[in-house]
Formats: sequence, structure tokens, C-alpha cells
Amino acid sequence: MRRVGWMLVILLSVGLSAAAEEVTLKDGTKIVGHMTGVTSDKIEVETSYGKVQLNRSDIVSISFPENGAAKGDEAAAPSKQELPKIDETLSGTQYVNRTGKFALTLPPDWKVDPNLRRSPGTLAGLSSSDKMRFAMVIQEEYPGSIESYKELTMLNVRRTLSNFEELSEQKVTIDGKPALVVFYRGNSAKTGNLPIEFVSAIVASGSSFTKVTAWCVEPLFHDMQPAFEKLVNSYRSTGPITAAADSAKP
Repeated sequence: MRRVGWMLVILLSVGLSAAAEEVTLKDGTKIVGHMTGVTSDKIEVETSYGKVQLNRSDIVSISFPENGAAKGDEAAAPSKQELPKIDETLSGTQYVNRTGKFALTLPPDWKVDPNLRRSPGTLAGLSSSDKMRFAMVIQEEYPGSIESYKELTMLNVRRTLSNFEELSEQKVTIDGKPALVVFYRGNSAKTGNLPIEFVSAIVASGSSFTKVTAWCVEPLFHDMQPAFEKLVNSYRSTGPITAAADSAKP
């Protein structure tokens, strides 16, 4: 079971998609670029020629590149991204992150897990002592609405999960700010196709978005759901939020 726990840490260690997507339209046109906005009826894609608005009804498929895929010299010369240092403390169940200026209340016997941090925007990686339950906090700048940010997040999750299913979405208030709480699940080939269930709270603060996600293998989720919901709803800011790249100093 401990091996399963270590395999799960790879799932949410990226933010919005950095690699280009390929959008295929009904007329056979293929558009390559980065999705920068999603609404109920349109998708905005930034291409090398500028931004284009696509009707979702005209889209046949969206192909996401495989994580870690590389070509030519990129594959021959692996790079290791240096992550910024994080000023954080955990005292009992009270977690304080002075870099991201926020605090959380964790379940008993949880600990800071630096192995979960794979990108500069990931400001906190946390796990249970048996490494079977996890939580992560990501902060990102995004110019769109909270609904658009949520849709982009879900599209990115589809890249790592098969049989993806969004279970529910709730509009709530967290820390006095508008927020969305989203439940979803799926299977990951990188974890032996284990079924995994997640809950993410997305909190808006101007053009900054904080995403608090907790997850575990699906058979454990039912028992953990109350604790996970308490965790993601416990988010409290402790100061003005700035972009993760600006606030996290190497």
C-alpha cells in the first residue's frame, strides 16, 4: 500500500497546461495552441497567429500531449527545474505558509510532503503519515473568471486521468471570497489504473486563484470525504496574495 501512495504523488503536481493542445474541427481544420479561456459555448485558443474563438459545437476533439513527452534535443538533455524555497510550518493540525500567505487546518498526523511539489506554482504538498491521502495548494495568475479557470483545470486533469468524471460542483464562500468546490474522479495509467477521487476548492482573489486539492484512492474517499471537505474549506489568507513566481523567492 505504501508503494501505491508514492505513485499517487504525480497526479496534481502541475497547474494549467504548459504544452500545446491540438483542436480538431468538424471541417477537418486542426488548430494548435494553448487554451486560454473556456465558456459554456466557446473555447479561446492562443495560437502563433493570435487568439481565436472556437464554438464548442464545432469541435470534434481536443488532443493533449502526453506528460513528459519530448522530442529531439529536449529528450537528450533532461532539465531539472529548480523550485523556490517555501517558508512553511506545521504545528499539530495548523499549517501556515508564509510564502503563499495562507493557512490550513489539517487532519491529525499529517505532515509536509516536499515530494509533491513539482512546479513553482505549487506552494504546499501535504500527506498523511501513511502516504495514502494527499493535499496540495497551487496559486496561479489568470485573467479570466473563476468558472473559466475551473474549466481549464478540469481539461488539464483529463490529460492525466482516464475515465474522467466530474461528479459535482458547488458555489461557496471560502475566506470571505467566491469559491467553487469540485468533486471528480478518474483512473491513472501511471498508478496502475487505480481509481482516484478528488475534491478541489478554487478560491478567487482578483486575478489570483488558489486551488486546494485533496485526494486518495477511491475506496478510501468515502471515509475521508468529511475530513477532506473540512481541509479545503479551512483555507484562510494571511495577507495580500501575489503571483506565486513573485512571492516564492529562491
